[in-house]
Amino acid sequence: MMDLRRWLDFLFPPRADEAVLRDVSTDEFLGLVSPILVSATSPEAVALLPFSHASVRAAIHEAKYRGSERAFTFLAAALADYLRDYDERSRKTILVPIPLGKERRRERGFNQVHEVTLRALRSLDGEGAYRLVLDPNLLERVRETVSQVSLPRHARKENMRGAFGAAHPANPAYTYIVIDDVLTTGATLQSAADALAKAGATHIIPLALAH
Repeated sequence: MMDLRRWLDFLFPPRADEAVLRDVSTDEFLGLVSPILVSATSPEAVALLPFSHASVRAAIHEAKYRGSERAFTFLAAALADYLRDYDERSRKTILVPIPLGKERRRERGFNQVHEVTLRALRSLDGEGAYRLVLDPNLLERVRETVSQVSLPRHARKENMRGAFGAAHPANPAYTYIVIDDVLTTGATLQSAADALAKAGATHIIPLALAH
């Protein structure tokens, strides 16, 4: 089997990130989950995984740029692990993935955060997660923004200011968990949380898969 893999790798060299994930198990990946609070946003954001770890970086990149099912599975398992122990189960909770701009969505063909969240919810089916609801259309981009990756840290907040709007009012009795893949300066999550608050949400949890 190993000889066949080497031969296939020779003929079809795997991407660097793909190679990193190939020998990682779901249990090993879940061992990296260590939620922390990050004060880059208000309210503080929850970050689940350390972006500094090679397996986490590889999963984020493979999900974001390649639509890798393996990466989706790993990240969804991490999100489900958090949601399984999440202590607001007495309140109805709306999961809100950060939306992509129309042009970026057209280029990729998918929203990686939506895909991860959808798989996390599916994996929780039957585990008492009936109060968790996915609403991928609640937030919308009201203006296109430059990719945050291309900007210096000091310019990211201004780039995301007013980037999101809510498609309908938020229910103040619900909890809203707004989800992004990576938290760096917190500008994207903050802009999304501000839009939810403006729509009427009073209990918002910004959450990043990695930080």
